[in-house]
Amino acid sequence: MSHWIVAPIVLPALLAPFIVLALRRDLVLQRVFSVAGTLALGGIAAALVAAAAGGGIEVYALGDWPAPFGIVLVLDRLSALMVLLTALLALAVVLYAIGSGWDARGRHFHALFQFQLMGVCGAFLTGDIFNLFVFFEVLLIASYGLMIHGGGERRLRAGVQYVLFNLAGSTLFLFALGTVYALTGTLNMADLAVRVASLPAGEDALIRVAAVLLLLVFAVKAALVPLHFWMPGTYAAAPAPVAALFAILSKVGAYAILRVYTLVFGPEAVTGALVADVLLPAALVTLVVGTIGVMGARQAGMLAAFAGVASMGTLLAAIGLFTQQATAAALFYLVHSTFATAALFLVVDMVESRRPEGGRLEVAPPMAQSGLVAAMFFAAAIAVAGMPPLSGFLGKLLVLDAARMSAAMVPVWATVLATSLVAVVAFSRAGSLLFWKAHESGAEVPDLPSGRATALPVAAALGLIGALAGLTVLAGPVSAYLGDTAAQLYAPQAYIEAVLAPAAPPAAGE
Repeated sequence: MSHWIVAPIVLPALLAPFIVLALRRDLVLQRVFSVAGTLALGGIAAALVAAAAGGGIEVYALGDWPAPFGIVLVLDRLSALMVLLTALLALAVVLYAIGSGWDARGRHFHALFQFQLMGVCGAFLTGDIFNLFVFFEVLLIASYGLMIHGGGERRLRAGVQYVLFNLAGSTLFLFALGTVYALTGTLNMADLAVRVASLPAGEDALIRVAAVLLLLVFAVKAALVPLHFWMPGTYAAAPAPVAALFAILSKVGAYAILRVYTLVFGPEAVTGALVADVLLPAALVTLVVGTIGVMGARQAGMLAAFAGVASMGTLLAAIGLFTQQATAAALFYLVHSTFATAALFLVVDMVESRRPEGGRLEVAPPMAQSGLVAAMFFAAAIAVAGMPPLSGFLGKLLVLDAARMSAAMVPVWATVLATSLVAVVAFSRAGSLLFWKAHESGAEVPDLPSGRATALPVAAALGLIGALAGLTVLAGPVSAYLGDTAAQLYAPQAYIEAVLAPAAPPAAGE
């Protein structure tokens, strides 16, 4: 049992209160410790990915209590991948927050940031569905604090809506957990997989209700239509680095769907194809609604927010096919969309901070550094829309290929291709208004205000765009790892045996 499995949770959990108690009056030291902690998290996550790459599943039993009686953390290919993705995104976000000065516009940014990382990593590593709920609540509390960072009526109003909607989801989660526990007597996911499979036929109806309730909870987190209303306003109103970090929050919902509905309620379970029959149509509608929002956006922030909704639609459509090939494609698109959506939010913030009109999509005089910002917007836009040569094109191509032999091929292909075309038109229109037509006035390009740092924010945004380019170049080995990850998900027996293996007897003399 490796103690490194618990490190992605313990490290930010210790660092956050240390920043609050010891460094609350020294922003420079807060920045130093926050960046150092995020770098350490990235190193630990890389080591965990290397450990999981061989296909083994490691279990960490807190307090040395064996499952299903104690709390366990489980490391497999999927959880290791998600922790690494979180760490890489977090590094870009914290650098942007420091370079742009967003972290200085309110109190306790870095402490809340570390609590957020704790909740996200905990959700990815837990092997217990009740503790998944606990980490969801940690996410909710920390994300609300980050959401209203910097103040403002619009931000506060969006934050209250976000909290109320997610609290309703949390209440529903408790109802679902109560139903599951009443039927099975356990909330350990591996133990649940065993017990759900052995339920008598007379209890099928209740476990189906529990499965649907859990899907509704995860759909709230993943912004699945019609439970997506909180997402556009929240993301558009949030501080730019917070909105970029939130790109991983919606993926927590997608991760939970993948984990629970391949392990506990898999194709062989009494729920059968119930979840797939609901998820796929809703995902395609989410993609359409998100794309319509992108086309109709009048603010750059809303453009990026609805692009996030649309990307979740594509991701959940791939997951909703519930085949090994489709899941591998979904994981590739998950990695891509996290970096692409975050990059778009950061670039949009650069646009808003350089224009007197802010983020309104209307013709205005040229902005400072318009060439550099336009190039980054162009790269982020083609990545989000799924155009070559960046990884969005490969991700959508993998999704289409996975749907080719499915009964849902026609609606999936038609929806993905049509919305991609509309997204290209929408981003072209936005880019033309922000950059191209701005130069038709003949006004000179202004200089950036003196004393304003630009290197770190630009480096953070370029780092995310570079990650997209790296994902494109390394698509072969990455796809191979993700294919193995999907295969591991659809062969859950190894996970179950690793978690429920009897504790080793004590050595002689102990």
